[in-house]
Amino acid sequence: MTIIGGLSPATLLDTALAEARVGLGAGGIPIGAALFAADGTVLGRGHNRRVQDDDPSVHGETDAFRRAGRQRDYRNTIMVTTLAPCWYCSGLVRQFGIGAVVIGENRTFTGGEDWLRDHGVEVVVVDDDRCTAMMTEFIAARPELWNEDIGVADL
Repeated sequence: MTIIGGLSPATLLDTALAEARVGLGAGGIPIGAALFAADGTVLGRGHNRRVQDDDPSVHGETDAFRRAGRQRDYRNTIMVTTLAPCWYCSGLVRQFGIGAVVIGENRTFTGGEDWLRDHGVEVVVVDDDRCTAMMTEFIAARPELWNEDIGVADL
């Protein structure tokens, strides 16, 4: 059974992409996310706020998750993110049983998407050129901030 059903992953991604642009405009890392109900209702949306909040735990997915508030059950929710979720955010998906993940792109970063699939999470990679271009440009302009975000120490 598919959770995404008749919903368009590309249309869902537009909300996360808008959040990524907000984060970039605020001087942060351009990763956006949104948590949707199975009917397409936005439960919460957010973006990476590591820089803005000086908090390494505020990734796009965690921001959207927190803004969604408590849900009784996450099995029929969809986490949409502009970039493949890191292991921290993949763990969040598994911990709370989020049923599906829509990924904007996984060319600039590959996280735990295969692990999520192996554990029964429906994963759809859109391979959106807008997401890839935004991350590629950001990584070229701010490699030190990107490396900090993904846990790579400067040598």
